[in-house]
Amino acid sequence: METSRLPVQVKGGITREPSLEELITDFIRAQDVRESSRETYRKGLKKFLGWLRAQGITSPDRQTILDYKDALRESGLSSFSISSYIVTVRKFFAWLEATRGLPNIAKGIKGARRTKGFRKDPLTLSQVRELLGSVDRRELRGLRDYALINLLTTTGLRTIEAIRASVEDVRQEGGEALLWIQGKGRDEKDEPALLPAETLKPLYEYLTARGPARPDAPLFASLSNRNGGERLTTRTLRRIIKLRLRAIGIDSDRLTAHSVRHTCITLALQAGATIQEAQALARHANINTTLIYAHNIDRIKQAPERKVAALLSGNADNIGNTVLL
Repeated sequence: METSRLPVQVKGGITREPSLEELITDFIRAQDVRESSRETYRKGLKKFLGWLRAQGITSPDRQTILDYKDALRESGLSSFSISSYIVTVRKFFAWLEATRGLPNIAKGIKGARRTKGFRKDPLTLSQVRELLGSVDRRELRGLRDYALINLLTTTGLRTIEAIRASVEDVRQEGGEALLWIQGKGRDEKDEPALLPAETLKPLYEYLTARGPARPDAPLFASLSNRNGGERLTTRTLRRIIKLRLRAIGIDSDRLTAHSVRHTCITLALQAGATIQEAQALARHANINTTLIYAHNIDRIKQAPERKVAALLSGNADNIGNTVLL
């Protein structure tokens, strides 16, 4: 990468070209985004910089970015992770072009092609019932875990949304109980999720057993000796659900905490919700994401494989009138 147009004044009046590390630091500092996004950029560019060093590359060009993309693929990362890393690199070089006049060597380079469908599977209705029924609610841990899983299953909250929730976010408005959440990409808790009686009751049972708490206290608190009373981490929440699934004999990489959100949206559509209602429930910015759920349900419900199997087994209606070519 040509940097001759980027003199930096140092001690003694000597000028030199800035290092890639310095450019990355300036880029991150210049971004008007949340701190979590800054951290994502920082980690992504640290990975890119580490790869450049390992390859002995000091002047990257367009082929370098393509080679980096191939290296990410070969490392076994998901298409989502690969795309995230490439987007970060693209943003960095676009910033260099706009602010330093350097050529944008990453312009037009696409992320990895995403596979159709989702990376995680939903639970079946019977699995959800078994999961909830397996939780011993005679002690505080069970009350918390039941209220948490029940909330996620009913409302389709993302794990981070459940973690961000505080006690004061549960409110009664217009005769209904609502949980105000900080949605994906939001800075404020400005999106409501309806809490049906079947969801609200176990939540209140847990909060009552937990005892008095400040309004800004986490809705779901840690019970560990070291972090007792503090907000759960995403890692802890995922582990809670994973352990509860394993307790009923479900141990699959395709069934995780995020599966509970998929389950909620899938069950809503199976129960007769419209696409628009399911989109509102899931808070999908693009209705095409919601349509994937509907397509999967219709595909399974109307699966022609059953007709073929019935035909082969001789159980199909009017099979005698069917002509096989």
